[in-house]
Amino acid sequence: MAYLEKIDPEIAAIIKEETERQINGLELIASENLASRAVLEATGSILTNKYAEGYPGKRYYGGCEFHDMAENLARDRVCALFGAEHANVQPHSGSQANMAVYFSALKPGDKILSMNLSQGGHLSHGSPVNFSGQIYDAHQYGVDLKTEQMDYGAIAEMAKQVKPKMIVCGASAYPREIDFKAFAEIASDVDAYCVADIAHIAGLCATGIHPS
Repeated sequence: MAYLEKIDPEIAAIIKEETERQINGLELIASENLASRAVLEATGSILTNKYAEGYPGKRYYGGCEFHDMAENLARDRVCALFGAEHANVQPHSGSQANMAVYFSALKPGDKILSMNLSQGGHLSHGSPVNFSGQIYDAHQYGVDLKTEQMDYGAIAEMAKQVKPKMIVCGASAYPREIDFKAFAEIASDVDAYCVADIAHIAGLCATGIHPS
């Protein structure tokens, strides 16, 4: 960071302190990642200079041909990694990915059924302090207080009562296996979309350690 130290020593010093914190600390936040040197070089490259709104081949600005190549390569790699037919690699976070899904399938005021934040869910699953809880009519399931695990029978009954347009499965802090197939069946029974938010366990799903 010789050039940054010369131009802005204060920011350079902050980055050094954060580097020391990450090296000497133990990070146990599932939604965070330790980027490799190659990733840091790519994200800090000249590609950041370009405004590339839209999709490959359908941008709103010219000069995006190399960004198109990079995005198409990323999409192909994600599809190969997860065995998917389609992929969108534009969201910068799980919250943005959830927003894209909601906006594509729901209308303001539609009901969603998702996991309670206090029992392992995520802010973007309908919390009142998040856009998802302010735009949509969020209803929440939790865990059985005795087993501390999801009760799929109880969730199915709740789905029949609520009749949501979408059921969100996946969690922010639920250290047990999630039965996505059970959720899909529950959603099918009430004619709802089923969305699996795997942001925090994507690596486990990609490697087959957790069912996808």
